[in-house]
Amino acid sequence: MTGELPVLLGLLLVAAAGTGAVLVRDPVRQSFLLSLLGLSLATLFLLLQAPDVALSQLAVGSALTPLMVLLSVRKVRRKARSERREERE
Repeated sequence: MTGELPVLLGLLLVAAAGTGAVLVRDPVRQSFLLSLLGLSLATLFLLLQAPDVALSQLAVGSALTPLMVLLSVRKVRRKARSERREERE
């Protein structure tokens, strides 16, 4: 039972981060929670003795995916701002 406690805590952290990412409405906050989800999944994979999967998850799930979301949100907001400016003129 003692060996299962860290895995159980990791699963709870994954569930909490995943639920938070779904419930939050702001895309910027969602990307930060997505990054936290990636970190918690990487930690869980490390606890389950899968360091190669943990490293891949750390690179993709914690860094690249949230970065792509943030860049997409930035581009959409910039385009909306420029369209509002054009309507005013």
